[in-house]
Amino acid sequence: MMLDELRALLAQVPAAASRTDYVTAIVERNQLGKPTRRTRELTARHLAALYGLDPANPLFRALRRLWPHDERAQPLLALVVALARDPLLRMTWPLVQDRPVGARLPREVVERHLAHDDPERFSAASLTSFAQNTLGTWTAAGFLNGRVRKIRSAPVVQPENVALCLFLGYLEGRSGQRLFTSSWMQLLGLPLDALEALAGVAAERGWLVLRQAGDVKEVRFPDMLTIDEERRRQAVVHVL
Repeated sequence: MMLDELRALLAQVPAAASRTDYVTAIVERNQLGKPTRRTRELTARHLAALYGLDPANPLFRALRRLWPHDERAQPLLALVVALARDPLLRMTWPLVQDRPVGARLPREVVERHLAHDDPERFSAASLTSFAQNTLGTWTAAGFLNGRVRKIRSAPVVQPENVALCLFLGYLEGRSGQRLFTSSWMQLLGLPLDALEALAGVAAERGWLVLRQAGDVKEVRFPDMLTIDEERRRQAVVHVL
């Protein structure tokens, strides 16, 4: 997940920066303190793959908007964006979700899971590396704890996290109450009343518009998408 690097980068690069500005900050100005140009280039590539680093990307724009308000929300914000963009990390999501708090998740279980559908896809060394990296990501996000023995835990969930998960459901074409039952909201592991309360706080802070009359909900993100992006989203809604 490269959480430390992401935190350092977003702290040093202005919110209005372009993708080129982010790459320049990492590679040319070495603002992340990497020892060689090669490691700087790899860092830029990995961060761009995980998070976009491009204001033209609505998910990255949402991340930047929500990022600075509460440091406690940042690990889960980063995880959600990484999950949306990294298929290998997404493959391990069911393993983590299905385990109750307090249950162990051994590295070998992750390796077998990654190799299940295509045993020849990865070498043994790659499987070990991928499993360790994904377990490290889930640990950094608060879903696991422990250095070697990984134990399922409950992440810290803040209004920023609920806002971002609602936004992802919105991008998928969901609306109303269906936004609160998306897989992104299920990731947070909270009951509906807690999610609704946090969504209310997010609305009070101006990150979304939430209106409710009885069981009918309206959720909008008027400042998150451009006019063209909203039109494309509406096209997805009509197809669905």
